[in-house]
Amino acid sequence: MQPANSSAPSGTILLVGASRGLGLAMAAEFLKKGWNVVGTVHGNARTELHDLADGHPGRVEIECLDVTEADQIAALHDRLRGRRFDILFHNAGTANANQDETIAQVSTEEFVRVMVTNALAPMRVIESLQDLVPADGLIGVMSSGQGSVSGNEKGGHEVYRGSKAALNQYMRSYAARHAGEPRALVLMAPGWIRTALGGPDAPFSVEEAIPKVVGVLLAQQGKPGLRYLDREGRTVAW
Repeated sequence: MQPANSSAPSGTILLVGASRGLGLAMAAEFLKKGWNVVGTVHGNARTELHDLADGHPGRVEIECLDVTEADQIAALHDRLRGRRFDILFHNAGTANANQDETIAQVSTEEFVRVMVTNALAPMRVIESLQDLVPADGLIGVMSSGQGSVSGNEKGGHEVYRGSKAALNQYMRSYAARHAGEPRALVLMAPGWIRTALGGPDAPFSVEEAIPKVVGVLLAQQGKPGLRYLDREGRTVAW
């Protein structure tokens, strides 16, 4: 790996969902570590990722992508065809508007929206873009400790929990289909963090959490197989 002050980048990450929150912070942290970033944003409006790109000329590329639209994922693949990304990380996600509602109360439309965004879309992105990641690269997804079935002792956030548990299961199926391959696969549980999604009562700031998240991902490079990890690098119970 090249040092951060080298003319060559340490690596290049394709970061899906980088316009704000955790994704934006991850982009900034990877830049600090000497990486180049290709980040996706939802829509054509200017975002904080554009500001970050302005501050790092030539090191940040921005692509538009709605992860819930399969044709847009395919189009992104076509635009990036022939490129190599050391890490593909899918960060984009959502939650239902009222996280206090139970699975019996949520509307069908809201349930479908959350499940498509949090469980189906990441897998479509991975399946479509995996050939852009070398055999010894890393594919990661932003999961959550709330996706742990055995760890669910208090309940709550039922729709969101279910979507992340589904994502974890689908990643296990993906890993089983690719058993024996050298690529590292990571489900990241970053913890409860103060973002627009996490809310103001979360105990940890983005500045506290994201350097650890990035550090864990970098440490997993070259380690084949699927791991479900928190930001300290500890295994999360399935």
